[in-house]
Amino acid sequence: MDTHRFSWLRRPALAAGLVAALCVPAAHAALFEDEDARRAILDLRQRLEQTGARQAEQNAKLTEQVDQLRRSLLDLNNQLELLRADNAKLRGQNEQMARDLVDLQRAQADIQKRQSDIQQGVDDRIRRIEPQKVSVDGKEFLAEPDEKRQYEDALAAVRQGQFERAEPLLTTLLQRYPSSGYRPSALFWLGNAQYARREYKDAITSFRSLVSSAPDNPKAPEALLAIANCQAELKDSKAARRTIEELVKNYPKSEAAQAGRERLVSLR
Repeated sequence: MDTHRFSWLRRPALAAGLVAALCVPAAHAALFEDEDARRAILDLRQRLEQTGARQAEQNAKLTEQVDQLRRSLLDLNNQLELLRADNAKLRGQNEQMARDLVDLQRAQADIQKRQSDIQQGVDDRIRRIEPQKVSVDGKEFLAEPDEKRQYEDALAAVRQGQFERAEPLLTTLLQRYPSSGYRPSALFWLGNAQYARREYKDAITSFRSLVSSAPDNPKAPEALLAIANCQAELKDSKAARRTIEELVKNYPKSEAAQAGRERLVSLR
């Protein structure tokens, strides 16, 4: 390096002035740059503050919306709780109504059963006292329940050969119900029970009562034949023949008349 050439640098005053002259533009430039930076910073700060304000406003709105949502959810939860309580109450009422309905149905069933039992009892009592339509030997008539029962008991006794039991049953029936539609048949079976017990005179009386009171009864021809048999058992052949002749005359086409004709041969 040429020391002579830069000897001025060794002079302090000159050097300082030169340095100051060189630094003036740079300082001026730095000053402007700092101002721009400050303005930029201020602008940025302002924008940040505006952004923060807007953000705070949005946050406030969001907070309010969240609060409203919370309140709505709280109201909804309260309403749900009320609905649950109402549903529980209604469920309890429905269960009670169902139990009440079951009790009511049972009560109705009990009432219907009692009504049915009462009606059955009434019907039974009516049947015990109300005349019933019956048919004997092709003839229909009304018979009281007890009258019908006595006849059926007596007839069952005859069919079982229990003549000692059948005779008083038939006698009581005829005495108690003298106008009974069972009378002709009762007289016939009474005569048969008496004949079986060898009560021939009583049997003749019973059979003759049948023929006299009900000559059109289907059993009348048999009753005449039975009278003839009783008379034959009593050794009264003449009376037996007269009875058979009466039978043949009044009921010529009957089976009893045919049997009577055959019996006449043994009575001669």
